[in-house]
Amino acid sequence: MKVLFALPGLHRYNRGAETAFISVAKELVLAGDSVTLIGSGDSQSLVPYRFLRADSVARETFESFPAMPLLRNECIYEELTFAPALLRRYRPSEYDVTVTCSYPFVNWVLRRPSLHGRPPHVFVTQNGDWPVHANNYEYRFFGCEGVVCTNPDFYERNKDHWFCRMIPNGVDCERFRPGEPQRSEFGLPTDRPIILMVSALIASKRVECGIEAVGRIPEAHLVIAGDGPLRGAIDALADRVLPGRYTRVQVSPGRMPALYRSADVFLHLSKEESFGNVFVEAMACGIPVVAHDSPRSRWLVGETEFLLDTDDPKMLAEHIELACRATEAQREARVKRAQAFSWPTIGKMYREFLGDVIANSKSNESKKTGRI
Repeated sequence: MKVLFALPGLHRYNRGAETAFISVAKELVLAGDSVTLIGSGDSQSLVPYRFLRADSVARETFESFPAMPLLRNECIYEELTFAPALLRRYRPSEYDVTVTCSYPFVNWVLRRPSLHGRPPHVFVTQNGDWPVHANNYEYRFFGCEGVVCTNPDFYERNKDHWFCRMIPNGVDCERFRPGEPQRSEFGLPTDRPIILMVSALIASKRVECGIEAVGRIPEAHLVIAGDGPLRGAIDALADRVLPGRYTRVQVSPGRMPALYRSADVFLHLSKEESFGNVFVEAMACGIPVVAHDSPRSRWLVGETEFLLDTDDPKMLAEHIELACRATEAQREARVKRAQAFSWPTIGKMYREFLGDVIANSKSNESKKTGRI
């Protein structure tokens, strides 16, 4: 199988979607498939797949640009600048199937008409399923031959309208596992509880609510690993609410397991995560999770983590303190639960679905042409 993953952030950022695509690509290569990634980052040595660079203007450049239909945020502006380079790099005849989670411009490039036909296209709901089910504005022009739904909600909403498969994201259980804290590596105090948030600094992540809650817990130290347009406002609020009890870091992927292991509690307050790789990474390291209560979060982290209505700052602080006292039995249970999301398991699910999409596409083409 010859597979193409295309996304502006590949090899440039190490966030949820980029991590997921690279991890799946590696599993497909191990299974014997030929995999190409096209992104705006630099080539890296020792990766098992082929990487093609397609330049784009980094999303940070557009953080102050206006939001409007078609150009709704800085990531879509980045995608617009990525599309011309992708168009030059993309050769439809070289692939059996293409994959992205980016809409509209990447999707349109990958599905453009070609003289000799184009491969079927799979859309992954890494950033939400709005393009899949909406039918207004630019979403009227969405199309694909298969949809990967990253949670049960998305699958139930779309299964009657698209060829879908429910496939979650995963975690590298070889890297993300329990171990000794390494706080000195990050300049963190050793004499107080560490509350960790791993998040883009954007409004939907509700990082400011975490700052307010940790401010209610004497001696607790908040660590935020992430960056984004709200960095200035977040830093200013933390300096006011948590003087001397706040650290913001940007950590390479190789150091993330050590950062998780250095925390007492993992805190994540987004109410609408398509999946949330950070949940399973924290669980795989044995770190208790405090998060907003919803059917989706319960499906992901289970019934024994510290879920609540996070709109109540007093209750949120109380749950963080409860999580600091989590038992060893709870720790073992969350590590075991995370193992169900291992990348080898997820990679097999992707490989099966991509094969089915290719087979369906060939079958449909035969029906149109009269071939059997």
